[in-house]
Amino acid sequence: MTSPVDLGPGSFAEHTSLRVGGVVGTWIVARTEAACIEAIVECDDLGRPALVLGGGSNVVCSDAAFDGTVVQVAPMGITTVDQEGLLRIVSAAGEEWDELVLRSLAAGSAALAPLSGIPGLVGASPIQNVGAYGAEVSDYLVSVRVWDRTGRSVQELSAQECGFGYRTSRFKQELDRFVVLEVAFDLPVDESVCVSYPQLASAVGVDVGASADGVRVREAVMELRRSKGMVLDEHDRDTWSVGSFFVNPIVSDAVARTLPDECPRFSTPSSSDEVKVSAAWLIAASGIDPGFQLSESGARVSTKHTLAISNTGSATCEDVLELARWMRSCVADRFGVELVAEPRLIGCTL
Repeated sequence: MTSPVDLGPGSFAEHTSLRVGGVVGTWIVARTEAACIEAIVECDDLGRPALVLGGGSNVVCSDAAFDGTVVQVAPMGITTVDQEGLLRIVSAAGEEWDELVLRSLAAGSAALAPLSGIPGLVGASPIQNVGAYGAEVSDYLVSVRVWDRTGRSVQELSAQECGFGYRTSRFKQELDRFVVLEVAFDLPVDESVCVSYPQLASAVGVDVGASADGVRVREAVMELRRSKGMVLDEHDRDTWSVGSFFVNPIVSDAVARTLPDECPRFSTPSSSDEVKVSAAWLIAASGIDPGFQLSESGARVSTKHTLAISNTGSATCEDVLELARWMRSCVADRFGVELVAEPRLIGCTL
């Protein structure tokens, strides 16, 4: 067994894409399943606060010191197996999500191409039910191998047991109970993929609902994400963010009818009485422009996309939260719609 690697003190600012957050007492990198479990069990036995972290791309961490242990989940390994028209791909939680997308493309499946370029690790993907450009992780996920901190056992959860919804899951609802160790997907063996998202269809040059070559879809997605500052780049401060800060609100049909016709709407398969509307449009229509910055704040709205909050280089967690509160209040005052934060807030609240 590989023992966890104790890096000693660190800070959230050093290990997260937003680059804010306080000092952490102990930072452990767990490079195997056994090391993950060992580190978590030790903390639980001692009653010591333990926070499980992946790539740090979807968290907003308090400026205050964290008097506990961060366990960074870092097991590696991806296996692929062809089975009767499907590609079974199993990935350890510590693999980069985009590496999984590339591996699946190379193995003959374009299914995950719309999810190209999303920062973070595979282990985090089912927690948020990561999605983009008309696709979601839950579309292809088969099972998740986890350590259950409550039952103190390794479990294999089926997709149905994961309780997936729009940007949510059982893992998000039962926060900190499960430590994701491994994720399995079944992907169709097909080098093309259906393009269901209008913006992506336009970028690829096909009609909505038509199929397109997976490599071309990936290239288009990467171009779109870069144009919005959604591909991490240490030299581009717009990408010092958590990506989309707010989820697209799901509102009743009655509320949707009160919104201007120009507000983009998306169907919600779970309910015919609800409508998903564009958070980015609501923010912009509330008078908040790209690059907007509160006085004496190190945080700003991305210059490329109104849905992202960026660290200009000197932001604190409180700067980010203050701007998020301002954006939320502007949208509520203008349209009566409450925005909900997409990233996990650690030691802080909106």
